[in-house]
Amino acid sequence: MTTFDDPQEEPRRYGRGAFLGVVATGLSSLFWAKPAWELVSGAAGPIEASLPPSLFPNGWRIYTVASTMPHFDPATWRLTIDGLVERPLTLDYAQLRSLPRAEQVSDSHCVTGRSVKHVRWAGVRFRDLLAAARPQPGAGSLTFTSAEKPYVDSLSLRQAELADAMLAYELDEKPLSRAHGAPVRVVIPEMYGYKNVKWVERITLVDQAEPGYWEQRGYDSDAWVGRSNGF
Repeated sequence: MTTFDDPQEEPRRYGRGAFLGVVATGLSSLFWAKPAWELVSGAAGPIEASLPPSLFPNGWRIYTVASTMPHFDPATWRLTIDGLVERPLTLDYAQLRSLPRAEQVSDSHCVTGRSVKHVRWAGVRFRDLLAAARPQPGAGSLTFTSAEKPYVDSLSLRQAELADAMLAYELDEKPLSRAHGAPVRVVIPEMYGYKNVKWVERITLVDQAEPGYWEQRGYDSDAWVGRSNGF
């Protein structure tokens, strides 16, 4: 796993041992996360406050599972919508941006406990995105494939139709940066960040969701903020 404290900095790469440690910690957090967080959360604030503000720009910390972030070329990028649909689609960036626009201000929460308040997003609601593809009656979930291999994750159709869930292409009135998932990313504020898939290049409708990247490593399939992963 690679962590980017500042989207402009080069990534810090962690070895296999460190990665396995992170995975082991994630698995064990199913049992100790809530009491441990209650124990240390009071001490985390002063420690973080003593660090340079540039270490946490706008409160964001960027996580990846690959050594580099995907690049976005608007001339060649395509979004594929397939699976249990009557009409599989391939959209270019301009076609995506031509769909009905939605805007919202919502909070973003990481399972580590970090939050970014009052984030301004713009994008397209999943209902509008899927309308032309016409999901089949047997479709129950959306699987999101990221250009950051091998990252995948899923939402049920019901979750994707929440009032503030969207496929976003703008952050704070600007097109998504590379670090924030350009050109498009999932936004579902009710769930922790690992469900908010970045660099989305394919949406596949399936009958039942398969475990995503972090679910395969012990995290909850439904990542409700404050109600999952031991919290």
